[in-house]
Amino acid sequence: MQCFGDFLSGVMHVLFLFLAIVLSCHGCPDRCVCSLQTVKCQNQDLDAIPHSIPANTKFLFVTGNNISNIKMVFDNLPNLLRLDLSNNRIQSFSERAFPDDNKLQLLNLNIFGSLSSLVNLSLQNSSIITIQNGTLKVPPLRDLDLRDNSLRDLPTTTLAELSLKPGLHIRLAGNPWRCDCFIDDMLTWLKNSTQVVDVQNLTCADPEALKQHQLLQVELSQLKCSSEMEGVLETSYVFLGLVLALIGVIFLLVLYLNRKGIKRWMYNIRDACRDHMEGYHYRYEINSDPRLANLSINSDV
Repeated sequence: MQCFGDFLSGVMHVLFLFLAIVLSCHGCPDRCVCSLQTVKCQNQDLDAIPHSIPANTKFLFVTGNNISNIKMVFDNLPNLLRLDLSNNRIQSFSERAFPDDNKLQLLNLNIFGSLSSLVNLSLQNSSIITIQNGTLKVPPLRDLDLRDNSLRDLPTTTLAELSLKPGLHIRLAGNPWRCDCFIDDMLTWLKNSTQVVDVQNLTCADPEALKQHQLLQVELSQLKCSSEMEGVLETSYVFLGLVLALIGVIFLLVLYLNRKGIKRWMYNIRDACRDHMEGYHYRYEINSDPRLANLSINSDV
């Protein structure tokens, strides 16, 4: 009876798994591949976002197509977390493309290479956490709005790209800047550049000692990472101690397992040293007593 119950439980588990796969694939668009909560419509020469994308989709990849306009196409995807629209020909992106309560965490556009005439770009209040290297290299931007995002600092490579566009006006207020040792290059850039038009409104969000301080009034000597670095060093020392302790335990274990051989080896060395010392002692006695020396010579003859 127990075996029958286990068999029935296994069958039900397989059926539930099969049902979940079927439901996740239900309504999968043409020229797309659906797997659980992931939909991939890549390199299919699409000119629009496909319809009938499953409502439970969390990861959507529509890369390498010819899509140019993004309108209200994601309002029926409330669970969407990651959207990849890279390598398309997007010319317009409606602010109503997503529902107000969307959960989107990552949006990959990577489309600026095809926008050779892009001059004004507003990404205000877009939850941007970083700007990847090469993103702003191609378009001839004149106005870039990055206000009210989640930027903590700007990488050195991004600063270099922005510096290559001296006529570019940038807005950066409303971001939670982290004023520690990782922002020193950005702080130097801000103090020597005229590109950021709202530079007076940039303030530190942390650490607590510099909270609400204007970035322009922060000195490089105030940018500390001591507590974090101490924590890293502390962890490194602990790890090194554990490694050394482990090596010590292994060494002692090897000695214990080979204790008989080591003991025999030490006895052999002791006996060899004793024979060697006795030989030296005998030669010393012969050399110090002429009678023994003559006796030794006669015995040799």
